[in-house]
Amino acid sequence: MSAAKLLLVEDDPALSELLEYRFQNEGYDVRSTSDGDEALVLASEDVPDLIILDWMIEGTSGIEVCRRLRRDKETAHVPIIMLTAREAEDDRVRGLETGADDYLTKPFSPRELLARVAAVMRRIRPALAGEVIEVGDIKLDPVAHKVQRRGRSLQLGPTEYRLLKFFMESPGRVFSRGQLLDGVWGTGSDIELRTVDVHIRRLRKAIVIDGAKDPIRTVRSAGYALEVN
Repeated sequence: MSAAKLLLVEDDPALSELLEYRFQNEGYDVRSTSDGDEALVLASEDVPDLIILDWMIEGTSGIEVCRRLRRDKETAHVPIIMLTAREAEDDRVRGLETGADDYLTKPFSPRELLARVAAVMRRIRPALAGEVIEVGDIKLDPVAHKVQRRGRSLQLGPTEYRLLKFFMESPGRVFSRGQLLDGVWGTGSDIELRTVDVHIRRLRKAIVIDGAKDPIRTVRSAGYALEVN
């Protein structure tokens, strides 16, 4: 399999150098820039598999870069993980609504970023689609189409299965209802947002067993996440 192409947009030289080194060691083909305008050029010249994008960068801001990438049909599909020192909930929501797929607040552990990127790559690379996914005490086998929790088989409807798989491919990440609609039902779906809440309730009922807590976290004003622990 060819190396995944990663575009790193970060204006802190020390952090950029560290991340570039870590990702190259993991086998990624990394290009980097500290400038938003150059990032747009690099992304259009050779579309990356994934973009790590700092919010506060030189030239065009990270949030505007994200917006433009999502408007361009050539880069609209590329996953974007935003890095930022902004901790306010409104900023996190704004980043996700602009089109970011994930959001990491500084300071963060490079190891956590590596794990989040790997989770996204598992989702977008078909060659890895057959891997058994484990998050906490939940195990999902996409080939056998089976789900277990603490060794106990769970009975899920087809939509709840797809919803759980989507969550497990990005553990800990908060998804808005709109992102869940796009990821589970498809971007052309005319399903209403409240339908997501109905299926979340069904999924919770299916995966909660005696002695184990509900792993799905509701994040006020943002959406839902599958807890890692």
